[in-house]
Amino acid sequence: MSKKVVVGMSGGVDSSVAAYLLKEEGYEVYGVTMDIWTEGAIDTVNGGCLGSKAKEDAARVASHLGIPYEIVDVRGKFRDNVMDYFADSYKNGQTPNPCTLCNRMVKWEALFKGAQIFGADYVATGHYAKIRELPNGRYSIANSHTAAKDQTYALCNLTQEQLKKTLLPIGDYEKSEVRRIAEKAGIEVASKPDSMEICFIPDGDYAAYLENEYGIVAKKGNFIDVSGKVLGEHRGIVHYTVGQRKGLGITFGKPMFVKEIRPETNEVVLSDNEGLFSTRVVAERVNFMAETKEEIEALNKTYMAKIRYNHKGGDCKLSFDGERVVAEFLEPQRASAPGQTLVVYNEAGEVVCGGRIIRS
Repeated sequence: MSKKVVVGMSGGVDSSVAAYLLKEEGYEVYGVTMDIWTEGAIDTVNGGCLGSKAKEDAARVASHLGIPYEIVDVRGKFRDNVMDYFADSYKNGQTPNPCTLCNRMVKWEALFKGAQIFGADYVATGHYAKIRELPNGRYSIANSHTAAKDQTYALCNLTQEQLKKTLLPIGDYEKSEVRRIAEKAGIEVASKPDSMEICFIPDGDYAAYLENEYGIVAKKGNFIDVSGKVLGEHRGIVHYTVGQRKGLGITFGKPMFVKEIRPETNEVVLSDNEGLFSTRVVAERVNFMAETKEEIEALNKTYMAKIRYNHKGGDCKLSFDGERVVAEFLEPQRASAPGQTLVVYNEAGEVVCGGRIIRS
């Protein structure tokens, strides 16, 4: 008898092909789509992870593949763990990455709920990554075949129990190959564009969203330099993130960038580009994958770490300050932003650990 697997279907080509490939391999496949938050939502052209279009597309693909399909309601979890977290982070001068938290706390929880419904052995998604069981008995996310679409960064918070029961069938494929497989299989979303925006803020206007949804009104304050000198007035800290140059609304005669956001004084610190570089990054809420804290301390290796999704990464040494991980980079890295995620990799491209960056 074939093993059962629940596939998280977003209505996009990647998750659709993941379901198709698993069925071709002989799995008994079931489709699940999250109902995460619909109140007041504005559907994007592609539907993203959110809109009604995504659910409609996923249902049609499931019907085409001949697999059972269910929608799992996780709206409460999504609001508590993602939307509220996002709002609190921006209010506190941080730049959150909601996807890393959503994957662990919402998406995988929905998949395992679906697995209970269908009595499935595994869950699966259309992420571009691989899962490896390592000699030390632990499981880790590892780099996919295609660096251009690698999504290991977004999966850094998955637990050992989640990884143990997860399949990632498109981790060995290029995006172009996935689209060709979809076309050959007659999957109608084969040419559907990727969704890039945050699913619950499709127009990208964070300040308007925070004001309308949470009553967080952007208050004007001072731009200051590193010495504390007032340089001008800003529109409210929710409009800015570390490393930002464009959209400051004021000129200085030379390029100036956001170096730090101080919610306690409602100030935005500006500096030149050189002022954005640092070698020390500290992260909390650390999730360990390929190695435990004790193994990291004992091995004392050089790792590679990213401080945001599109960061090329830099070599670093790891140490610990209590439960926090400290990455000391061998070369200065630009614009480490509190709220973003530090993800550490070993020489095999496996995620060692990940955590939320704090001010260091």
